[in-house]
Amino acid sequence: MSALLETSLGDIVIDLLVDESPKACENFLKLCKVKYYNFSPIHSVQKDFSFQSGDPLGPDAPESDGGSSIWGVLDGPAKRTFPVELPRKLKHTERGTVSLATVPAKNDPDQRLAGSQFLITLGDNLDYLDGKAAIFGKVVEGFDVLEKINDSFIDDRGRPLKDIRIRHTVVLDDPFDDPSGLVEPPESPVPSKAQLATVRIADDEDLDDDMDEDAMEKLRREREARAQALTLEMVGDLPFAEVKPPENILFVCKLNPVTQDEDLHLIFSRFGQILSCEVIRDKRTGDSLQYAFIEFDNQKDCEQAYFKMQGVLIDDHRIHVDFSQSVSKLSESWRNATVSKRRQRGGFGGVADLEKKRQYRSVDDAYADEDKEDGYGMVFDRRRREQQQQQQQQQQQQQQQQQKQQSERRGGRPDRSPRRDSRRDSRRDRRGSRSPPRRRDDYYRRRSYSRSPGRSSRRDQDRDRDRYRDNRQPKR
Repeated sequence: MSALLETSLGDIVIDLLVDESPKACENFLKLCKVKYYNFSPIHSVQKDFSFQSGDPLGPDAPESDGGSSIWGVLDGPAKRTFPVELPRKLKHTERGTVSLATVPAKNDPDQRLAGSQFLITLGDNLDYLDGKAAIFGKVVEGFDVLEKINDSFIDDRGRPLKDIRIRHTVVLDDPFDDPSGLVEPPESPVPSKAQLATVRIADDEDLDDDMDEDAMEKLRREREARAQALTLEMVGDLPFAEVKPPENILFVCKLNPVTQDEDLHLIFSRFGQILSCEVIRDKRTGDSLQYAFIEFDNQKDCEQAYFKMQGVLIDDHRIHVDFSQSVSKLSESWRNATVSKRRQRGGFGGVADLEKKRQYRSVDDAYADEDKEDGYGMVFDRRRREQQQQQQQQQQQQQQQQQKQQSERRGGRPDRSPRRDSRRDSRRDRRGSRSPPRRRDDYYRRRSYSRSPGRSSRRDQDRDRDRYRDNRQPKR
């Protein structure tokens, strides 16, 4: 069961997973059969992630309703969407996975509704889409077309600058019966006026002839800047990729190291009210880094100071003034607001049931101040081990005291069982200690030459004593 999409960049063949997603496959095949997808634009292109299509007008058209299912096309807007099940066994692990875009139902958030829009992945292991899009097919031919779409020039909303559209659809195999009222057109319909109004740069136009090198270079730089901004957003340096620096803050550099905040505030205050004036300093030494940020209350005052203070001599240094391009304060305020919201909800990361996992570091670094050599706060710490040993000794002493009290309650006679246990523990300690083993002489001295000899040993001593006396007597 498969279908063919003829796009402006090439053909894409999709194999449908009829057994796993029968409802989604039926909707897609019937829409292809009535030529519903003809001239639909490809939009929402995200590099190495996915692209989306299926809306005949596209998201830029004011008349667009987001697309309709085949039942909505035949029976009216009331059936524009339909409930679809998300196959649990199917995941977005491979490039070229085709799935229906879904939204949660208003009455039941666990139920997902789909229409006509679908998306195709441009990367591997995109688990973010699992549970949000209903997989119903896989691309088997046309991966070069996916690569061209992935490398296309796009605007800030993911729309390609040069149109990429579905020109024609062909159903290669359809196992489902046609619903009542479905009529297959004899040929592909002509694009409507609403569809033609969404054309920006036609897919058959040649950009090399109409655009000069400067325009192409500008497009390339804009795309690279958007990619870098998106990267900074992902690593957390920017609150969002489209953030813009404030227009009421001046950046002043080439300052004299002796220039203070009060000096700049006094000099620039003649242009208008200043909200903040800060000379950036080294955190460790406190020395001036010879640049500052001045925030005005009014944007016009900031512009006037920019034109008047360029190259002015302050403390024998000619300063340079420019509009600030820094968004660090915006990022800091946004980050603090986000963290405060998470703390209000409780837990780690805003989830009450989550706690921060500590693997190698201890709970606190209390030992770092006591001993610098062992001040890394590791779990396997020498001081922590000594503390544990002391706790064990205290527990043993408490047990001994409890046993002693119990024996006194019985009648003042100490119980011998604790002594036996202590002897047994001492033997165990001697066995587990690192002291060198005893000599073999000590072993024989303890076993054979004990102070209380047996009968056999006394007989041997008497015999030896008689021999000694005989040898001492003089011979005749």
